[in-house]
Amino acid sequence: MLFRSEDFPQIVLDAMNIHNSLGNRMYPEIGYMGKDYTNLPLLEKLYGIQEHQQEYLFDLLLFLDSQAIEASQKKLKAEYDRIKKKS
Repeated sequence: MLFRSEDFPQIVLDAMNIHNSLGNRMYPEIGYMGKDYTNLPLLEKLYGIQEHQQEYLFDLLLFLDSQAIEASQKKLKAEYDRIKKKS
């Protein structure tokens, strides 16, 4: 099933854009460790996030981050397994 951007509430679209705007915390041998939330207050202001929306926005960001961390860990494990199998 394909989703279009108009299928989602604006806060979800804002969360995806903010998530993509945040910096990544990456470490050698460990991989992606999540987003750097240092600039979150600035991005909330730029996107016009109201105070009553902040908790929901943060929940969405944590969900997106957990999905990205899981995907990174799976990719890193598959790469290690491939190298290990080769040797």
